[in-house]
Amino acid sequence: MGKKTVRDIDVKGKRVLVRADFNVPQDPSGAITDDRRILEALPTIKYLLEHGACVILASHLGRPNGERNLKFTLKPVADRLSGLLGAEVRLLPDCVGPEVEEAARALKPGDAVLLENVRFHKEEEANDPAFAKQLASLADYFVMDAFGTAHRAHASTEGVARIIPAVAGLLVEKELKIMGNALSNPERPFVAILGGAKVKDKLGVVQNLLKKVDALLIGGGMSYTFLKALGYEVGKSLLDSERLDYCRKIMKDAESMGVRLMLPVDVVVSSDFSGSQPSRVVDVDSIPADEEGVDIGPKTRKAFAEVIKGAKTVVWNGPVGVFEVPKFSEGTLSIAMALADSDAVTIIGGGDSAAAVEQLGFADKVTHVSTGGGASLEFLEGKLLPGVEALLDD
Repeated sequence: MGKKTVRDIDVKGKRVLVRADFNVPQDPSGAITDDRRILEALPTIKYLLEHGACVILASHLGRPNGERNLKFTLKPVADRLSGLLGAEVRLLPDCVGPEVEEAARALKPGDAVLLENVRFHKEEEANDPAFAKQLASLADYFVMDAFGTAHRAHASTEGVARIIPAVAGLLVEKELKIMGNALSNPERPFVAILGGAKVKDKLGVVQNLLKKVDALLIGGGMSYTFLKALGYEVGKSLLDSERLDYCRKIMKDAESMGVRLMLPVDVVVSSDFSGSQPSRVVDVDSIPADEEGVDIGPKTRKAFAEVIKGAKTVVWNGPVGVFEVPKFSEGTLSIAMALADSDAVTIIGGGDSAAAVEQLGFADKVTHVSTGGGASLEFLEGKLLPGVEALLDD
């Protein structure tokens, strides 16, 4: 990883500001519906408390757009943390200001408090130096443990790390090690599965993975641009007509590099992706002009599962159909089942594919489910993550 971690600093009696990712889904009443991100932060928090640190937790929640909107308060997170830790985690009224500074100074070793939503201040997303300085003044050390926001250069992720000594938390360390090993030193065969809606969202990922994988399986909305590039009729399916030449180049590059690039051979089509209209399976050379592809078909599921079965390392980013609609989730479910049955190192790259695996009940049957959608995507692209780059080198 090349960065110092929380194990490399002496935190006894020190105030430690931890940037966690508590951006958890909630129902309309504000109750947390999925606490996985809170659970993933516990090892770092417990480590610090057990080593005598005074812990100051910071996070964002939702998109309050720089305004104090209590719909996005972190109070439910403070309550859930208190229950999980068996000790009170007090929510402070703000994340900066005299009252917060006084509360931080009064902390004793083994205490933990949670700052209110950092995005209540517009200076957070602007990475305002004065705001970052206010946050940094609360602590002796900074621990970056919010992998989900590591690709954002915000005041509480990158700004603070430029002011006080900054190291990685245990979750960030785990994310970077597992995904880093998969990209730099994978057990082979190494297979990548890419889905999702748009080709343009995955341009960098495709180019970076093509240099590393043995097979690349493409499904979901993005696959129809590749099929169109091969000359197939794709009807009303998602299409990025500006990137047809790009797709042709990728397929040509894959062939010259000896990478097996697989596209769907059959798809589920319907006149409407809401699930309200009838659907049927057709081969990819028979997509009707007035219908659209909404999932991979049974022949494709079987072919993809066979490749996954023979793999030693698999990275999956993006569902291969409209998985939110139960009748169009079969393809995504088949990928999840193939990964669950595999002996390979299996990594789910955050975002919609992580949500799909959670929803389908397979999260505990894969090696790693990333907590960062955008961050894992940029990591797979080979990009540097600002929230990691700013940490102390090992």
